Amino acid sequence: MTGGAPAEPDGSDPEAGGPVRPPLALGYGVVGFVALSICGLGVASLILDEDVISVPGLGPIPGILGMIVATAGFAGALWPALRRPRPSFVGALVAGLAAFLGYLAGVWSGGLLAGADPAAATAAVGRVATSWFGLVLAVAGAVAGWGAIALVRTRAHRPHWPWEGDEDE
Repeated sequence: MTGGAPAEPDGSDPEAGGPVRPPLALGYGVVGFVALSICGLGVASLILDEDVISVPGLGPIPGILGMIVATAGFAGALWPALRRPRPSFVGALVAGLAAFLGYLAGVWSGGLLAGADPAAATAAVGRVATSWFGLVLAVAGAVAGWGAIALVRTRAHRPHWPWEGDEDE
């Protein structure tokens, strides 16, 4: 250890650098996915001048449940990839696909939960799946997954301010 810096719980030197641990990378990936999805869906909605879920009478429940299930699907698909010794970026594509399919499943079950008939819930799912909104979700999942995998693969150091570790004082 250099400069008396405390060792990490696993005995490694925090100044030596190393990959970000998988649970932390998963947390960053999930936050990134949710942020990119919400922003992307909002911007796409503004540009297209359409609602993400445009079937009348469904209310907010399908969208909320869709995002919850998409996030769970994203995290569930990304976690096995992050746990590998040298994760492959293919895991990011799998996470994007899982987020897309999770959103569709959440919208459909949320539509039924909101009291809509199965045809209306299916119409909402079909609309999202075949529009720019579905692409936004898949890309958000792939980008956030890529970022999380890159964090695990990198050998970057933790942030270090110039005045940290000065021993002259």
